[in-house]
Amino acid sequence: MLERDDHIAAMSSLAILSQRGVVEIAGADRIAFLQGLVSNDVAAARPGEAVWTALLTPQGKWLADFFVVADGERLLLDCERGQIDGIIQRLSRYKLRSDATMRDRSDELLLGAAWNREPPAGQGIIVARDPRLEEAGWRVIGPAGGIGEPNASAEDYDRHRLMLGLPDGSRDLEAGKSVLLEAGFDELNGVSWTKGCYMGQELTARTKYRGLVKRRLMPVAIDGPPPPPGTPIERDGAEVGSMRSSREYLGMALLRLDALETAAPLRAGDATLTPRRPAWMRIPQPA
Repeated sequence: MLERDDHIAAMSSLAILSQRGVVEIAGADRIAFLQGLVSNDVAAARPGEAVWTALLTPQGKWLADFFVVADGERLLLDCERGQIDGIIQRLSRYKLRSDATMRDRSDELLLGAAWNREPPAGQGIIVARDPRLEEAGWRVIGPAGGIGEPNASAEDYDRHRLMLGLPDGSRDLEAGKSVLLEAGFDELNGVSWTKGCYMGQELTARTKYRGLVKRRLMPVAIDGPPPPPGTPIERDGAEVGSMRSSREYLGMALLRLDALETAAPLRAGDATLTPRRPAWMRIPQPA
């Protein structure tokens, strides 16, 4: 089945992602305002180049992540549609006297992804390279009337990102619990280590420089029925992780690093899981 999914991932594809939405941040202070609240350098967003970043609790735990796209005198946040109200509400708490306004533009703008092809072009269409991996392709924002002729589905894109081992927001991370470096935000360009303070920075930096990562979100091949999210994963009868998102024979699992040190099979429900460590992922070798 992996060979079939490799073929799907290699297709020249454009998909509409209806589960995604757009938050617009406008105003003279839009960059400075967002800069102090998220994990990455918002000032690096420019035409054609998006920034992937996360909003954290003061204790450094994940709440939401999104792509920041610069479009003239505004920033557009490509985010989970179901998280938009929470994102606006939380950002608004810190607005104070900043010249920044936030609006949900999801009814006016359409989200898509293009991979293994040049991005679509046309009036009102905004494209920005996915900053996580070159193979991930392009993020596309356009008018509700369309962003080109899609030839793939959101399910096809989901298989594509699972093949690459890319996390998908709340499907793979837990609000108020997940740590960015467990989910690959360092290797996937989701954290700036040089931009200065932001909410949750202390724990994020401590996790990196003290080597405190003990678990990783890992792509897995599934032999058997896909386990529901949250299903415990066991090795030799001991729990070593839990299942996250999946589609057919591909999935994401949060695994203890010591679960990767032996060839003993991993079980989740009635399925056997095989970790598929992607080339981009850095895991320290055991001492």
